[in-house]
Amino acid sequence: MAIQKMTFRLDTLTAARINALSRDLGSTRSAIVREAISIYARTKGKVTEEERIERVRLFRELVAKIPPRPRDEVDAELRELRLARRSGGCRAPVES
Repeated sequence: MAIQKMTFRLDTLTAARINALSRDLGSTRSAIVREAISIYARTKGKVTEEERIERVRLFRELVAKIPPRPRDEVDAELRELRLARRSGGCRAPVES
């Protein structure tokens, strides 16, 4: 692996954490930063198990609040929407 030297400015608390981890783990500061970046890259944008469970709970809560409607009413509304889309929508002039 090729090594590229980089310079960063870190706040005092972050620098102290890197130094403490380096000392406690007997590793270089560069290795600590490389591992942290690797972990961040793997988990960025992913939710934790706790977040997933909370989202499922909220989804179920919201679904339970959807009022029931007769199927024929829903089908009629969908037919109206499809017909409106196929007809090109409103053909009246739009005021500027």
